[in-house]
Amino acid sequence: MSAAPRVLRAGERGVLLEFGSLAEAVAWRAALSEAAIPGVADAVSGARTVLLRFDPSLTSRAAVLDAVLALAPASDAAASGPAVTIPVVYDGPDLDATAALLGLSAAELVAAHTGRTWLCAFGGFAPGFGYLVSDGPSLEVPRLDSPRTRVPASAVGLAGEFSGVYPRASPGGWRLIGRTDAVLWDTARTPPALLAVGTAVRFEAVPS
Repeated sequence: MSAAPRVLRAGERGVLLEFGSLAEAVAWRAALSEAAIPGVADAVSGARTVLLRFDPSLTSRAAVLDAVLALAPASDAAASGPAVTIPVVYDGPDLDATAALLGLSAAELVAAHTGRTWLCAFGGFAPGFGYLVSDGPSLEVPRLDSPRTRVPASAVGLAGEFSGVYPRASPGGWRLIGRTDAVLWDTARTPPALLAVGTAVRFEAVPS
């Protein structure tokens, strides 16, 4: 069971929960999603936080806190959304160097990346970008010493403990191991983001 969070006031309609680790934040976010606390309109996840926004006409801060602190999150959070498979051509410019950092061959890194389930822990950086954590052995690598001025849309990368897919062209320092034709953000789609918090993600290697 995860430790109780530190609770902070966030304006008149918000409660910010702070956690000691990403794993705790993910577990509590899953428990909050399952509990569906009355009057809570939204839950916004971060690396170590969850912001709850509530409707004061339907509930009170005290009632929200009582409901939160009554939860007993599991130590390992399961996915709460539909599973998504992302096809990837593994020909990224950093594939070989990233594999070497991990003591793997390029083929072994591809097998490790595709052979596990990833979980969208939180979003950020750009609309549609999901920070994905995995249930397998660590693939943690440092960001590039010198970020690229332009990373193409749909590039697949690794940085720190995360994997992710760039939803649009932008600067970035993640290590690029592949590319996909999946559209991460589409305003004509409902919802526009392909990866919601709690979504289970599998990467699938496909030929170029």
